[in-house]
Amino acid sequence: MGRFTVMSMTDSAADRVKAILASQGADALGLRVGIKKGGCAGMEYTIDLAREAKPNEDAIEHDGARVFVAPEAVLFLLGTEMDYEETVLRSGFTFRNPNQTSACGCGESVELKQADLAALAGRG
Repeated sequence: MGRFTVMSMTDSAADRVKAILASQGADALGLRVGIKKGGCAGMEYTIDLAREAKPNEDAIEHDGARVFVAPEAVLFLLGTEMDYEETVLRSGFTFRNPNQTSACGCGESVELKQADLAALAGRG
């Protein structure tokens, strides 16, 4: 930890993370967010249960909820806000990602570019 925060999460996302972890037993440390190739726009977010922290892995914490960010996903997720929403049609985690260049209609698949670290650091 340290450096800069990769992602942030809203109160509703944190509440949902805590609810999921509460149902998973004591060895569930948090959720792990990653990305994988797939979907109609090129990439999909993945959310898995994290039972251990991996080396060099970033973790964000909000209100007692912990989310790990898979190392290969960090550059794609910089500045992203993780939210949880329940609507009539769907409930699930959503990601407001400044690196997203396009998304398909289903909202499950996105096209992402790597964040520009120089710009983020204010030198850009």
